[in-house]
Amino acid sequence: MELGVVGLGRMGANIARRLMRAGHRVVAFDRDEKAVRALAAEGAAAAADLADLVRQLAAPRAVWVMLPAGEPTEQAIAALGDLLSPGDVAIDGGNTFWKDDIRRARALRAKGIDYLDIGTSGGVWGLERGYCLMIGGPEAAVRRLDPIFAALAPGLGGIPRTPHREGRDPRVECGYLHAGPNGAGHFVKMIHNGIEYGMMQAIAEGFDLMRHANSPELPEEERLTLDLADIAEVWRRGSVITSWLLDLTAAALAEDPMLEGFSGHVGDSGEGRWTVQQAVETAVPAPVLTAALYARFRSRREKGFADQVLSAMRKGFGGHQEAK
Repeated sequence: MELGVVGLGRMGANIARRLMRAGHRVVAFDRDEKAVRALAAEGAAAAADLADLVRQLAAPRAVWVMLPAGEPTEQAIAALGDLLSPGDVAIDGGNTFWKDDIRRARALRAKGIDYLDIGTSGGVWGLERGYCLMIGGPEAAVRRLDPIFAALAPGLGGIPRTPHREGRDPRVECGYLHAGPNGAGHFVKMIHNGIEYGMMQAIAEGFDLMRHANSPELPEEERLTLDLADIAEVWRRGSVITSWLLDLTAAALAEDPMLEGFSGHVGDSGEGRWTVQQAVETAVPAPVLTAALYARFRSRREKGFADQVLSAMRKGFGGHQEAK
């Protein structure tokens, strides 16, 4: 199949590369001409602008937008609404607020254009590991683009199969899910990222406690000097908190045991805030996720070792460069 990709940043370019490795044709556009030329050198068709990208695709077209949430994505989707034809599909694979997806889908539907909101998890590792995809939108469009999603997703891999899943959607085991109508994809990804905040905070606070196990505030005989890099490594191997986040923590501590390369200024990209807002709107208690978000706010005023651990994990999975 073929796909237009708009936005060739950390994830967009690797999405294009993974598709090309699977034999799909990619037409690529980015405002940064160097990014377009670099991907063209690897086999993509270069587009000079959105109109050129649409011209180079055969109908029915599909265009994947991978831009920062907010105005950049809003402008790109609006422009595609004027350029695409009935039967085409516009995709937002970024971290858009799910209610915006419902509005956009309604506007595009009036023009006969399908819209898919796809929560995409995988960060800078997605090229090799694959991307976990949470898809919202009409079933017919999802089915038509199944070869694209199957190529991007991790596949069964070596993860043991879950018992009692007979009769359920086999796509889910391969790492991609049709979550429901428009908005559902980004809603599920929003909650995923809210949970991610909580898990990261728990790991970070635990390592902060161990970092201060030799505090002068303790009686001398109770002070412990612990090797955090080794603890992270042993926890990776068979403990119940084994996870990719722990893998990233272990790698960061092995390279920089005191995490001196991180200031601990921890950013947030919106999904944690939206998760807390959803909890308020639906009166669902979410104290852990809320506290994790507030901890990131605090890190921008008063930083500690836990915040440096958080920064190390964010750089590990998403390439996020912290503010200095």
